Amino acid sequence: MPSYVQLTPGDPAPWFHQRSYANPRYAFDTAAGRYIVLCFFGSAGDAHAQAAIGAVRRRQAFFDDVTASFFGVSLDARDESEKRVADQYPGYRYFWDFDGTVGRLYGAVPREIEDTRVAVRRLWVVLDPTLRVVKVIPFAEDRSDLAELLACLDALPPPARFAGIDVQAPILVLPNVFEPEFCRKLIGLYEADGGQESGFMREVDGRTVAVHDHGHKRRRDHTIEDPDVIREAQARFMRRVVPFVQRAYQFKATRMERYIVSCYAAEDAAHFRAHRDNTTKGTAHRRFAVSVNLNDDFEGGEVSFPEFGERSFKAPAGGAVVFSCSLLHAVSTVTRGRRYAFLPFLYDDDAARVREANARFLSEERSGYRSGLAPAEA
Repeated sequence: MPSYVQLTPGDPAPWFHQRSYANPRYAFDTAAGRYIVLCFFGSAGDAHAQAAIGAVRRRQAFFDDVTASFFGVSLDARDESEKRVADQYPGYRYFWDFDGTVGRLYGAVPREIEDTRVAVRRLWVVLDPTLRVVKVIPFAEDRSDLAELLACLDALPPPARFAGIDVQAPILVLPNVFEPEFCRKLIGLYEADGGQESGFMREVDGRTVAVHDHGHKRRRDHTIEDPDVIREAQARFMRRVVPFVQRAYQFKATRMERYIVSCYAAEDAAHFRAHRDNTTKGTAHRRFAVSVNLNDDFEGGEVSFPEFGERSFKAPAGGAVVFSCSLLHAVSTVTRGRRYAFLPFLYDDDAARVREANARFLSEERSGYRSGLAPAEA
């Protein structure tokens, strides 16, 4: 008998990359921060599948990409070639799961069978904003699954109270990491240089490469080269950040990566959409990110953690927000002034070995990335 993954409420939903209607490699983990409804309907040519899609399409006020998003998962290549379904924004997207990658992870397709047309279990999976399972609803022959799904959605609390209470992102906020004089010194380094447009890291054909997309990120960075300034920053981190990371997370950081002064400028509508900092081979060693504000005379530019509600954080000048690189986070658009920040990553000796092993996956044209992010004792 074929065996299937059996997800139950409270289980973490598997993350995956899969081709979608609009994206050749959709990273599912970036959809966190709202309720997610996955529908493994098999083929959109089926009457039950059509009824399922129609039921959620009539809930546009719910599927608005703020409260919730719908993802249909197709196993039938004709759904794409015959244009049976298509993304509709906000709220509705489709995965082309013709190889069964997603279906196997969620129990719609047997673990062992390669032919995705065999023994498919059609089902709904409802996820909370942290991508944990709320409910799994199998398709029923009498289509009672549609009523059960809608009743489940009607009973959900607002996303910010998915746990029944307001939840706090598991972060640290530390004031007084840098003194005002040192903040001004770092801002001066940026102003003297003007910064360079910075991209973000993405896995492409097994390599970690930098890409630029102003819809996803807009920021300019200055790389600090002066070894004395680097040592000054390290000393402050050793005294004022590392002990509190160890106290809160039982993690002793011994290394610091990336010495940059970043600028999010209102004139650029600078921002950084939701992302995680350790999802490629070239960044897998990163453990904690630290965002030190060097000034506070700006509006917007606040750090938020969509998996844990709508609250955003703005550390005072010289203060830091510290968080795990695995957390989904975003920086809102700066609407007035410029936000200057010092943005390193912390890791330890074990992670340094991971970094060394993965160095070969960094794209050759990113030699500056290698030298600019060379490990140093924190």
